[in-house]
This record gives sequence, C-alpha cells and structure tokens, in this order.
Amino acid sequence: MASEVNKLLEEALRLPPEARAALASSLMESLDETVDEDAEAEWAKEIQRRIREIESGQVKTVPWALARREILGR
Repeated sequence: MASEVNKLLEEALRLPPEARAALASSLMESLDETVDEDAEAEWAKEIQRRIREIESGQVKTVPWALARREILGR
C-alpha cells in the first residue's frame, strides 16, 4: 500500500500547479462525510462580503509572492 501511495504522490507532484491544487481540493472534499449546510451558507456570505470589499476598493489585494514573504518572514 505504501508503495502505491508513494507512486501516486510522485505522479501528482509532476502535475502543473493548477492541477495539483484541484487534486488536493478533491481529496480534501472526499474526507468530508457530512456537509454542514449552515457553515456552507456562512462561507458563501463571507465570500460575497470579501468580494464587495475588493470591488469597492475598501480592501487592496497584494500579490501572493509578497504575502508569502511577509508570512514566512514572521
């Protein structure tokens, strides 16, 4: 079993970043046995709030490279 997992991991790591992200998301979703509808609704509201803040100019975005440097620098 471990060798199969290692082989899959090696293959997955050769995928482009977007495909790895999609695969990781799908794997994480597969671990959720139940869906909390209230949590899903709250996340949808939060996402919409953040989109409005960005579109209105109330919040400014930063490139991932800069955010990552700031996070790792702490």
